[in-house]
Amino acid sequence: MGGVCFIQKAEEINREGKSYLDSHSDGTHSLQSIPCAIMEKPQKTQEEQQSSPQMAAPDGGWGWVVVGSLFVSSALVFGLIRSLGVFFVEFVQYFGESAQAVSWITSIGLAMQQLMSPVSAAASNVYGARPVVMMGGFLSGLGFILASQATSLLHLYLTMGLISGLGWALIFTPTVASVMQYFTLRRSLAMGLGFTGVGLASFAFSPLFQYLVEAYAWRGALLVLGGLSFNMIACGALIRPLGKPKVVVKAENSTKLNKCSSLFSRICEGFELALLSHRGFLTYSVAITLFNAGYFIPYVHLVAHSRHIGFNEYQAAFVISVTGVADIVGRVASGWFSDLGRMRMQHMLVVWTGLLGLSLMLIPVAVVYSGLLVVSVVYGFCAGAMTPLAFAVVPEIVGMERMLGALGLLQLIESIGGLLGAPLSGWLKDYTGMYTLSFIAAGSFLVLGMLVTMTLPYFWSCTAPPPPSPSMKKSQDESIEDGLLKQTLSSNSVPEILCPLDDIPYSDKE
Repeated sequence: MGGVCFIQKAEEINREGKSYLDSHSDGTHSLQSIPCAIMEKPQKTQEEQQSSPQMAAPDGGWGWVVVGSLFVSSALVFGLIRSLGVFFVEFVQYFGESAQAVSWITSIGLAMQQLMSPVSAAASNVYGARPVVMMGGFLSGLGFILASQATSLLHLYLTMGLISGLGWALIFTPTVASVMQYFTLRRSLAMGLGFTGVGLASFAFSPLFQYLVEAYAWRGALLVLGGLSFNMIACGALIRPLGKPKVVVKAENSTKLNKCSSLFSRICEGFELALLSHRGFLTYSVAITLFNAGYFIPYVHLVAHSRHIGFNEYQAAFVISVTGVADIVGRVASGWFSDLGRMRMQHMLVVWTGLLGLSLMLIPVAVVYSGLLVVSVVYGFCAGAMTPLAFAVVPEIVGMERMLGALGLLQLIESIGGLLGAPLSGWLKDYTGMYTLSFIAAGSFLVLGMLVTMTLPYFWSCTAPPPPSPSMKKSQDESIEDGLLKQTLSSNSVPEILCPLDDIPYSDKE
């Protein structure tokens, strides 16, 4: 009877920790006996359970369905953004505005998608990814439907820019984070396959949108885009979470705190504000901002540039289509090669970014249609190869536990580049009368971002550093008693020697 009681108390010590203080004071159990009982039946401590609220990544299974959700979502977000250049010429002619003024439509939408990403990340940490993505699909479709009734550029700024941009923000970050949580060993390949939707959409959407504009005018075409965007509601419904949201798990496991402190800790936990003092994260944010300033310029102005140098509208639209095909190949090839482990992802990212910047600078040189197609293929392949790596590098810098919040903050910071890149390109076109300086500036931004990436901590190491530990420091919601308990246990530590259960000393007295 006494032995059973002792085993029950030993397991209670391992689970809760507080009962150790009581058993240690009564003198009936020796300190050496405690490790024996604990090592006989190992269990996760409360801190370990808090630091890993998600189940282990299955590297397959339903994860491929989530990859399919990312495929469709990325096609209807960034594939659509890339193909809005077809509407660029129509808006300039209909509203009689400058190229710079019309460029703000895409820039506002892209900036909103990135600016509001921390909100989507925090909402996903609280409510889960599924409802957040479904709400984003509804807002993105609503924005295009309202834009079809626009009477001024301001109306397009508010609908296609703000409303649809907010919807894109709620969709993109939670979906990308969900794919990363489902895959570990094949993460780069899964990201590459998911992002092939962007390249496929770039191939199909540009001529499709040109046909829709000719058949239904730009207002009818925007209505069709609104209907297509509503499909992202179904994509959100397919996301099956691996565990409870992070903030919910923290709240369930934490002890009672002051309400103000609890609210503040939840805000910090949801938005991952501690990353703003992380050197590697801040350096990478600057690099991604520079990437973003030049990356989307060709998708806004490449169609207009092709028509400006004498090609018809279908030839110009086909340039974007060819770029989309090369983009698909680049994404899959980059993800496959990255998972082989022959080269660090940060090094691969620098290589593809440098080649991408150089190809952008060569676009104005290609005045023959065949030459323009060749340069566009190189540009598309490098752009596709770079994209999955830009996201897959984030967990290497901040760790998987803070990955969702890091993606949100990263896109918030890089929104500066997305907001200013296309209007700057439009201003250079208005000032010079051609797009030559626009593409040179875009390539320069990418090369400069490549140089900043090379200053990341451990970049010049041939082997990747160990991943950041998610639980090296005490969590903010840890109670004072837990801290005292850990200090007591560490000061009275003894060698953990495995011993038979029959050799455990105990007393029959209760």
